[in-house]
Amino acid sequence: MLALQSGLRRMLASRPLAHQVCSSFTSGHKQEGTFYEFCTYYLKPANVEEFLYNFKKNVHLRTAHSELVGYWSVGFGGRINTVFHIWKYDNFAHRAAVYKTLAKDEEWQERFLIPNLPLIDKQESEITYLVPWCKIGIPPKEVHVLWWSENADARAAGRRRAHEDPRVVSAVRESVNYLDAQQNMFLIPWSFSPLK
Repeated sequence: MLALQSGLRRMLASRPLAHQVCSSFTSGHKQEGTFYEFCTYYLKPANVEEFLYNFKKNVHLRTAHSELVGYWSVGFGGRINTVFHIWKYDNFAHRAAVYKTLAKDEEWQERFLIPNLPLIDKQESEITYLVPWCKIGIPPKEVHVLWWSENADARAAGRRRAHEDPRVVSAVRESVNYLDAQQNMFLIPWSFSPLK
């Protein structure tokens, strides 16, 4: 399971859920080159399994155009009927080309997009650049930003250790002044997700 510290991404839970598309672009030290698009789909509860089955069956049509970093559904925390995925792009021109190609891809449109649009209540998309010391890769057990835990008990034990470390406590106390919002969720990876 993954616990997502969403200080990186703001969940717009207070907004109405009627078929919205939200997007935001992060600001920071670097606004060029490789970036990651964080996509969140809030699904109608009765349609989660159908949506995920359709995506799993057709994921190859989407990954033919850009790299999928990870694909998860929410286990608990936040809205349970939510899927979260991350896509990697070389730059904005690459992203624009991918979306233009997908808009013309009849197979993608007919097999995935058209059947699944009615299953989505709301969609959010955010663009994120990695901080200089961060790398995304297949972790042995731990990743920073997306915190990797084998299970809920291992996460709880790690948090206990962190709360006992004066360096961590000091860093958290200082950094909390810069935090607008935080929400934790346990994310369960799907079989086709590169990050498990």
